Amino acid sequence: MDAKDAFRSLYDIVVKLRGPEGCPWDREQTRETLRDDLTEETYECIEAINEKDNIHIKEELGDLFLIVTMLSYMHEQEGLFTTSDVLAAVSEKLIRRHPHVFGDIKLNNSAEVLDNWAKIKVEQEGRKPKDSILDGVSQGILPLERAFKLQKKAAKAGFDWPDSEGITEKILEELDEVRSAIGTNIRTNAGEKNTCSISADDVSAEEKIEGELGDLLFSVVNLCRFLNVDPSIALARTNNKFIKRFRYVETQMKANGHEIKKENLKIMDQFWNEAKACL
Repeated sequence: MDAKDAFRSLYDIVVKLRGPEGCPWDREQTRETLRDDLTEETYECIEAINEKDNIHIKEELGDLFLIVTMLSYMHEQEGLFTTSDVLAAVSEKLIRRHPHVFGDIKLNNSAEVLDNWAKIKVEQEGRKPKDSILDGVSQGILPLERAFKLQKKAAKAGFDWPDSEGITEKILEELDEVRSAIGTNIRTNAGEKNTCSISADDVSAEEKIEGELGDLLFSVVNLCRFLNVDPSIALARTNNKFIKRFRYVETQMKANGHEIKKENLKIMDQFWNEAKACL
């Protein structure tokens, strides 16, 4: 089966699932209910790519095709636009934004391609010029990824650290501010009087800690960006490493007749150190 027939088959299946004789669950789905599924399947696909598991990648790409087709057909059912409109629009956009491939414009590198895309968006697609270079970063993406993209945009404009040492020092500075915020909160909760003049607009101690932790995370993401490390991938790998090590702790605790509970923290910590040595 070629790609055209394969997609037609998928589309026909979605139509049947959403039809009167289809699946009750599929008929009940809305744009809002599939929104989280779209995010989840995207990250599962990313995980498969990171693992270089081609069978898993094929499966997850299929899941993404399903959700995108389902979302497109939902709008078709509402008479807003058709699935064909979606495909035709992206095809037209690809041709329009690649005049160096489908036209006679000569561009020498990817930087020139991106610059030309920006011109096309304004001159041909009628999009408003951005008030800020940061406006191009979507507000809909997850905060970790958005911080990464915001920093990349700023760095491209020359707003960047000269070396990684400066970012490292900034991380340490932010860590000290977190410690200070935590210390202030502890002292205030213990009854120590705050001698500062506080207005009604001042943030609470909890909000102060939250803000300082946000600054710390933002600085760590910036170090990742400077060192060409994707923070989402780095964190995903650490998550997987944590899972493997904690499962080792669980296995060893059970094998030695211990419960997983706070009172057995020292024993769990011993097994954790064993896990770190081999996992």
